Formats: sequence, structure tokens, C-alpha cells
Amino acid sequence: MTPRAIDEPHRTSSPLELLFDLTFVVAVAAVTDRFAHDVVGGHALAGIAPFLQVFFAVWWAWMNFTWFASSYDTDDVPYRLLTMVQMAGVLVLAAGVPAAADHSDYGAVTLGYLIMRFALVAQWLRAGAADPAGRRTALRYAGGIAILQAGWILRLVLAETGDLASPAQLPSFIGLAVLELAVPRWAERTAPTNWHPHHIAERYGLFTIILFGESVLAASNGVDRALEAAELSGPLVVIAVSGLVLLFALWWLYFLAPVGEGLSDRRHRSYLWGYGHYGIFAALAALGAGLEVAVEQTGHDLDASPLAICYAVAIPAAAFVTLHWLVHRPLIAEPVIRPAAVLSAATAVLLLPFAAPRTGMAAVIAAIAGVCVLMTAVTILPKADREAWTP
Repeated sequence: MTPRAIDEPHRTSSPLELLFDLTFVVAVAAVTDRFAHDVVGGHALAGIAPFLQVFFAVWWAWMNFTWFASSYDTDDVPYRLLTMVQMAGVLVLAAGVPAAADHSDYGAVTLGYLIMRFALVAQWLRAGAADPAGRRTALRYAGGIAILQAGWILRLVLAETGDLASPAQLPSFIGLAVLELAVPRWAERTAPTNWHPHHIAERYGLFTIILFGESVLAASNGVDRALEAAELSGPLVVIAVSGLVLLFALWWLYFLAPVGEGLSDRRHRSYLWGYGHYGIFAALAALGAGLEVAVEQTGHDLDASPLAICYAVAIPAAAFVTLHWLVHRPLIAEPVIRPAAVLSAATAVLLLPFAAPRTGMAAVIAAIAGVCVLMTAVTILPKADREAWTP
């Protein structure tokens, strides 16, 4: 298992990586669905912490595999088998999402996470045995990940025996999550791995598309449930169309500036870019849940207030716009999105839900989509003038 060339031409995602991503579709769908249930029941604030915790496990496992594969994807039999073990872990984690969201029972989620992480430890041990130059880095990765899994097991045991009080569960999670984030920085201080910048940019783009697809699916599920309870109505059409337009606008913004060159020229800023995508990905997943509930309420009387449902759409949309700019700006030599446009759009989106009691939810969702479309238009029109309408 020797490292792949850092400048390998035409490096693209492998069929195994694409299959790996498909298993995460199940996990993301489970997380989004449970958060949508919390919003429907009027418990959105209480559901945020479980949503972010489970989504961290999903995102962190995906990200660790992605960066490892960018450096050491040998595509031999042991590599494929260990990757498939990680896929099985994703499905176990997804099966445990309802229990985690409803009863704070993280047993199955932790088990699925452990399966994924120990399979990755085995991959790093293989790399350490076969690559003398990167051995210390690989062993640091393997040791750091393995030790932290003992921490997750201890946390689960203490929670189930009652020795870890409920108020202490969130701080313990945050502490372990911070240590997980610190492992790559610590491991790569000895020697950096040979991750491929254009491959990494493509992998993140593909996962972003998966999350956009989950949002479309969530909104579609909301339409189905709304139609089961009532016939086609004006608000249903407006919210469904506006949600789709909103997703189109955010997709356009995300892919405005390819970051492969930026990652190649500024490899030292890859941590900010890679870690910052946790917020971007979580915002997209939460947006899917918000759109699902917004569409569903046209055919049902929900416990959640119109203000709360509108904010379930507005907050993720504003977070996506803001975080996208913050994460990509350090990599892009020439700014594509102006800070004034980001600040204005995010502020407008966050203020619009206050109009929901007077104008109705459909008008607010349409206005949120309109703001994001306007921001996209303001951003791409100067670029189109320079490049003959080739964004």
C-alpha cells in the first residue's frame, strides 16, 4: 500500500468510492427524517443537538475515508473488503438514528461508528507497514483513532449505567469530537499525506450533490404527505416550487468557483476548508428537513408554529450562504462572491420569517428563494459579462 502520486493526472472518484457514498445516502436520509419529525412536533430546538451529534459521526467517518483514499487507494482486495466493512458500519449507524433522536440511546449509532473507525485503523496499519516514508504518520493516525474509540465506548457504557449524567453527555461528546478533529493535525506533523487536491475537490462536490438530492427527496416526501391529506393547493405549489428554486440557487453558488487549484496552491489551508464543510453539509441536511415540513404543513395541522417552520428553512439557508463564503474565500485568489452580498442575503433571509404571521408561510419561503436567486444573479452576472455567459 504505497501512496499515490500527488500530481496524478485525471484522478477521479473510483466506483468503490461512489458505492461508499451511496451508503451514506441512507444515513443522511435517516438523520434528516428524524430532524424533520422534531420540527413537526414543535421540538426543533431540542432536536438540534442530537441532529448535530449524529451528523458529526456521519460526516467525520466519510471525511476520514475520503482523505485516506485520496492518498492510499490501492483498490486491491484487502482495501476493498475493509472499505465494505465501513459501509456496513454506516448502515448500522443509520439504523440507530431513530433511537438516538427519540430516546438519546446512542448504542447503535456508536456501534456503527466504531465499525467504521476500526476498519479505518486497519487501513492505516496497512499503510504504515507498506510505506516506510509515511509510517510514523500512519501509525499516529491508527493509534489516535483507536484510543479515541475507547473514549466513545467508555462514554456509552457510563451513559447506559447511569454514571454519566444527562447534562454531561453533550460536553463529553464535544470533548471527544474535538480530540477526533485534532488527530489529523497531530498525525501529519511528522509527514503530510499525499492527498490529491483535484480528487478531494471532486469528492466534496459529489457529497454536496448527494445532500442536495436528499433535500429534493425530503421536499418530495412532504408533498406526498400533504397530498394525502388534501388536494393540490396554491400554497403547496408555491412552497414546492420555491424550495426547488432555492436548492438550484444554492447549488449554483457552491459550484461557482472550482477549488481544485486553490487546494493545490494552498495545501496548508485544507483543514479550514475540509473541516468547515461540516457546517455546510449539516446546513444542507437541515434545509431538507425544513423544506419537507414546510410543504407538509399545507395539508396538515402541525404542532410547529409558522414562524418556527420558516426558520427551519431560513437558518440553514443563511448558514449555507455564510459558511460557503467563509470556507472558500481563503482558497480563491480572486473573490467570486462579495462579502456585502453574503451579509445582505443572510440578514434578509433571517428577517423574512417574522413576516410569516401576516403574509403566510408560502410567501416567506418564496421570498427566501428570491433572495438567494438574487444573490446568485448578482454574483454571476459580472462573471458572465467577462466570459460571454459561461459561468
